[in-house]
Amino acid sequence: MALRVTFPRLRGLARWIGLAALFLAAALFGTAGGVMFAFSGDLPAISALDDYSPGVTTRVLARDGSVVGEFATERRQLVTYDEIPEVLRHAIISAEDGDFMRHGGMRPELMFLAFLKDLVSRHTPGRSTITQQLARQLFPEAVGFERSPIRKFRETLVAMQIEKRYTKQEIFAMYCNKVPFGHRAFGVQAAAELYFAKPAKDLTLDEAATIAGILPSPQRWNPYTNPEIATRRRNGVLDRMVAEGYVSADDASKAKARPIVTRGQPAPPPSIAPYFLEGIRTQLEERYGAKQVYEGGLVVRTGLDSGLQLAANRALDEGLRRLDKERGYRKPARNLLAEKKTLDGYRHPRWARPIAAGDIIPAIVTAVGEQEVGVRAGRLTGSIGKAGYTWTRRRPADLAKTGDLIEVRVTKLEEKTGTFAASLEQTPLLEGAVLAIDNHTGEILAMIGGASFERSQFNRSTQALRQVGSLFKPFVYMAAINSGYTAASVIDDAPISFNPGPGQPPYEPRNYDREYHGPITLRTALEGSRNVPTIKLMDALTPKQVIRYPRLLGITTPLPEFLSVGIGAAEGTLIEFTSAYSALPNQGVRMTPQWLRDVVNREGNMLERHRAEPHEAIRADTAYIITDLLAGVVRHGTATTANKLEWTIGGKTGTTDDYTDAWFIGFDPDITIGVWVGFDQKKPIGANMTGTHAALPIWIDIMEQWVARRRAQGATRVDFERPGNVVTATTGNGPEVFLAGTEPGGKR
Repeated sequence: MALRVTFPRLRGLARWIGLAALFLAAALFGTAGGVMFAFSGDLPAISALDDYSPGVTTRVLARDGSVVGEFATERRQLVTYDEIPEVLRHAIISAEDGDFMRHGGMRPELMFLAFLKDLVSRHTPGRSTITQQLARQLFPEAVGFERSPIRKFRETLVAMQIEKRYTKQEIFAMYCNKVPFGHRAFGVQAAAELYFAKPAKDLTLDEAATIAGILPSPQRWNPYTNPEIATRRRNGVLDRMVAEGYVSADDASKAKARPIVTRGQPAPPPSIAPYFLEGIRTQLEERYGAKQVYEGGLVVRTGLDSGLQLAANRALDEGLRRLDKERGYRKPARNLLAEKKTLDGYRHPRWARPIAAGDIIPAIVTAVGEQEVGVRAGRLTGSIGKAGYTWTRRRPADLAKTGDLIEVRVTKLEEKTGTFAASLEQTPLLEGAVLAIDNHTGEILAMIGGASFERSQFNRSTQALRQVGSLFKPFVYMAAINSGYTAASVIDDAPISFNPGPGQPPYEPRNYDREYHGPITLRTALEGSRNVPTIKLMDALTPKQVIRYPRLLGITTPLPEFLSVGIGAAEGTLIEFTSAYSALPNQGVRMTPQWLRDVVNREGNMLERHRAEPHEAIRADTAYIITDLLAGVVRHGTATTANKLEWTIGGKTGTTDDYTDAWFIGFDPDITIGVWVGFDQKKPIGANMTGTHAALPIWIDIMEQWVARRRAQGATRVDFERPGNVVTATTGNGPEVFLAGTEPGGKR
């Protein structure tokens, strides 16, 4: 076949020949100085690479070292030459530049090949050495972007300078840390984690060849985008490794026989604690700036407990779904057919991640029968039988229609057949928040700021001001104990009316159950969350005196000096009240909530370190009395269902009059967990949606996981630590705790 050379190609040929003559002359005289001089105005200072530091992923770690999340413009973790396994070095050199260890940055035969390809087609790239590729990656603006002979020579000159200044090992490490591997992964370490969920040092022969085969076209040739091409590319690399003498033909053949099994995901999995992670990001950017956060390779260690966080995630989601189903079934909001989409062509991002039994996933309704609903989720086909939709009290025809996008829970999965059984779910409209704090350090152990971070990034555990209801009552009793009352003091649970002032209607507080029990002890009043006795105490002590105690315990939200504040008319945040409650089992010492432990830069230097910040908020003996009263709430009061945990626990429910907010904050000797449930708009959750019904079951589910783990670690049930000046004395209602000297017959 005759080679057609047009006039533009002749002009290109002339440029090639002219530049080639310069190189030839330089070679004959033993120096490329003249050629360097010709391009010196355009070439970068290679010495700048001495301080070269590519953008590296910042990682936020939980207390067990697991990754909570990452911040990066380019996902990259740096490795040294020695940390790149030999099998991967050989694979990359075989695939990209077999003579890498022998040439000086360029290979004349490859440049000549590039010249021939330029004559035939400007769309066919010429091959470059690893050093030339590195030059193009490091100095794209200086080398140029156009496909031309001049760009090729600029690239070559830069490569020659790199070779003169750095060793082959240094060049290879820079290359392996710089090049892209698709899906925003840069460098071999990120590639190994992305495709095989392991560090580069652990790659097998076939995995190393797969990664090397991606290099020429990472977006199109990676295993996620095109597994068939990725397999062909891998096998080609293995053949090259045999030809270069790096592996035997037998080993290569065995590696070819293995399928490419990816264990990672095309995108990083969602963080287990996205609201916590966002709070960390905000703080880091304020201190160090966005560039350092996204490119600086910081290591941020936190006290987050990944096991507790996962338990909280499950418990809140299950709890909100339970409550949402009590409000009734809602028909699907989306129908793909109505949106003019084809059912076979639709791909939901969730389907790209692994699916297992128990997962709640989006699915497309493919058929509606008399007794079941057919669905599809990616390559999986499934069905919802009668047991899976009984809660709706509807027939399949009234549930959905073909093309609806619904939520299902996978109850059984058959991997071999690609089929699954499912039950019908629906996205809760309710919101919720969870916060767990270490009593002794203040470290945040778990944080959830809402039902879905994708739907709303507003953090309801730290930002939402909500009416606190009966959560406020312990502060009233705290003030009472410090003013001479005891847990056995009697107060009259009877109707009362207060005159708030001229022109104002009388204030007549009522109990939740609209019943009155007459003379009762302070313990009974708090355990039963009685409103009227609490208001009477608030009146006797004065609101001004009572409000001192939440202030001492770190609550800064405005608290007006009204009687109604005593039963929760004021607002507060979950983090404030959870932190305040955590001081009670910690002998009255409140620890400032801690987001992180320390921050280390990419060189391993400590940038900041946080230690526990204690505040002696209230007396240890007062704290113990209130702790014991709140333990009574669990033993005999509004939180008795938590007794099934058979653990040392105290806590308080919180409910507003109109059921807009439901709370439970509870603790053991080591941790305090707060739960809030409600709508963003101030409207009722539903009839009788108290803290006992809406929030406490979620708290119990979380605490159950914590207790089980503590028992597995050998921990046994221990009592709250009692100060020496707290005594037990017998009263008409049985044993009671007192500050020494205030017990019956005591002298103070």
